[in-house]
Amino acid sequence: MKTRHFLLTLLAGAATLAAGHATAQQQRPIRLVVPYAAGGPIDLTARMLAERVKDVFGPVIIDNKPGAGGNIGADIVAKAPPDGLTIGIAATATNAVNPWLYSKIPFNAATDFAPITQMVRVPNVLVMNAETAKRLHIESVADLIRYAKANPAKLNYGSGGNGSAGHLAGELFKKEAGIFAVHIPYNGGNPAQLALISGQVDFNFDNLATAAPNIRSGKLKAIAVTTLQRSSALPEAPPVADTLKGFSIDTWWGLVAPAGTPHDVVVKLNQAFVAALNAPETKTRFASLLAEPVGNSPEQFGAFMKTELAKYEKVVKATGAKVD
Repeated sequence: MKTRHFLLTLLAGAATLAAGHATAQQQRPIRLVVPYAAGGPIDLTARMLAERVKDVFGPVIIDNKPGAGGNIGADIVAKAPPDGLTIGIAATATNAVNPWLYSKIPFNAATDFAPITQMVRVPNVLVMNAETAKRLHIESVADLIRYAKANPAKLNYGSGGNGSAGHLAGELFKKEAGIFAVHIPYNGGNPAQLALISGQVDFNFDNLATAAPNIRSGKLKAIAVTTLQRSSALPEAPPVADTLKGFSIDTWWGLVAPAGTPHDVVVKLNQAFVAALNAPETKTRFASLLAEPVGNSPEQFGAFMKTELAKYEKVVKATGAKVD
């Protein structure tokens, strides 16, 4: 009897330990890898959403892994176990531009990720120095194209560097409009904007969040936004697509998991994060960053990233830009 009692006690203890281990497994926090430094718009929006989904998943730990244009953080997500406990940010750079910009990249943007949902769309904006626009009588995209065609090689534009969003937008614009303008690369977006304000360059494609203060002050004239529809953050500026059909080159980012993550896990992540994106408080807070929340299905986000990857292949190859 003593032996039997001992065995029953031992089995009960083992069952308790097993149950405790299972509970501990379930309570492991989700790690959300942000492939950029803390404090930027991508990091801030990730932290806002992590806070809103904690009632569903428990703590969501933000892990900033900047470097190599976002490639370091993206690679960490691509190579993580596909168990739903490591997710990350996929962005225009990491999942659409970098595969064509870098000679070697440690992950496959097309196959190494399971899409969860797009998070955000941030318009870029075609801006001119306000005095230059007035002097050249340019009020619209059509005016700019007309002037460029009538004055070949007289216009130039600035960007934050070869392969930057502003550079690629400028080259796509030139191609679609059938015009020529000299590209002047600067060491970052802020120097490029200062060059525009001082009249050293004629136009830029800038991030709306960055350009907005100088648009409001009257130093810069917003000619058009690069989203297919008008932006609620700058409703007075029409889309470039009103003149150049289909033109779209906005900045976006979203959530992905490693490829092979079970479908039911992806669905649960999608449902929680889309609900967070649709919350009125989220929309208000994102608006302060001039970012528009986008919550969609894994299939929709996957199709969108595929389209963006193909689009930027053509754009990057047309520029000849490379980062080795």
